[in-house]
Amino acid sequence: MADLFDNGAAVPDSAHRPLADRLRPKALAEVIGQQKVLGPEAPLTVMLASGALSSLIFWGPPGVGKTTIARLLADETDLHFVQISAIFSGVPELRRVFEAAKIRRQNGQGTLLFVDEIHRFNKAQQDGFLPHMEDGTILLVGATTENPSFELNAAVMSRAQVLVLERLPLSDLEKLAQRAEKELDKALPLDGPAREALLEMADGDGRALLNLIEQVAAWKVDAKLDKTALSTRLMRRAAQYDKGGDAHYNLISALHKSVRGSDPDASLYWFARMLEGGEDPRYLARRITRMAVEDIGLADPQAQAVCLQSWETFERLGSPEGELALAQAVTYLALAPKSNAAYVAYKGARRAAKETGSEPPPKHILNAPTKLMKDQGYGTGYAYDHDAEDGFSGQDYFPETMKRPVLYSPVERGFERELKKRLDYFTKLRLKRDDQK
Repeated sequence: MADLFDNGAAVPDSAHRPLADRLRPKALAEVIGQQKVLGPEAPLTVMLASGALSSLIFWGPPGVGKTTIARLLADETDLHFVQISAIFSGVPELRRVFEAAKIRRQNGQGTLLFVDEIHRFNKAQQDGFLPHMEDGTILLVGATTENPSFELNAAVMSRAQVLVLERLPLSDLEKLAQRAEKELDKALPLDGPAREALLEMADGDGRALLNLIEQVAAWKVDAKLDKTALSTRLMRRAAQYDKGGDAHYNLISALHKSVRGSDPDASLYWFARMLEGGEDPRYLARRITRMAVEDIGLADPQAQAVCLQSWETFERLGSPEGELALAQAVTYLALAPKSNAAYVAYKGARRAAKETGSEPPPKHILNAPTKLMKDQGYGTGYAYDHDAEDGFSGQDYFPETMKRPVLYSPVERGFERELKKRLDYFTKLRLKRDDQK
């Protein structure tokens, strides 16, 4: 009886095989792309050359070769290849896999266990791999589209090397298209711009490209199609975007840093990428407002108001018209003068507050509504600033046991340049008052 989890069963030649399956590489040297993993001095090449292949985690988007490379690794190392998916497998299935691997090991053959979507196993299930990895029963190769730092147990991570597989660039997709044309024994009926558009539709996914090519190759046309004709017949593949995953955090980071870097074009691009991916505009409105507070601050106090107004406009207009207001806010923030001085001062104040614990305010700035409190010195020595020269007393308002810190240091940009002048003015007055004591 065939192994329930062994996907190596032969497919009759008469059966229809998808192009992606027919073009599956027979050796690692045939794999297109992923030179950072498979190049002459890349990790996998070095491991195979030294005969020391360790457990691996392949992290990358769909359609970049994770399953193919794992299968070829088993061939290169004479290991029995077993593939399971964390989506469809539970504890009973894992037990059977491990038992079968133990029997193979006793008979002198190792097992390469490929676990697709390994991040979908919970922590207890992931722990179940550990003893079998440690005693050599299995060589684990996991595949995940999610950041393994967040999704996989530290114990599994410590026993496996993470290799990052990247989406295929257009040059590699073109090589794949040429290989497909050779297999099909026909050229795609597309002119140059249409061919490039087809590659772009795949969005870096080799398997998606082969599926698209298979559709195009089946068309009966009398002449080459142009880009417009292609787009009429084929829908662009949806961009890879998971609102709760890495793409979400990577793109909001790109947007934030583009705004901070005063690049309105890049800022609008990443903003649009998130909207195209289906991101909630309200999430973007909140994050844009945070950028105004964190990275622009008092260099342009109006920036925060612009964000709040754009947010309110979105709520009133709704989608899709309201997104334009948010886009205007993004543009405004990118071109606004930048300062994180208030943000730095706030964090410094929080640190100081933690360090000083329960230190009370100095007595001269405490109210004294009762006689007892007056007797205790509450309010004694307080200088009313409006009565002082220049409307500034220069008193110390920090706890008596605390050395006066410098928390807010405004920059020489935007409106904060004016605030710096005021701060410098009050600093000089404070020093003058100190000298008079």
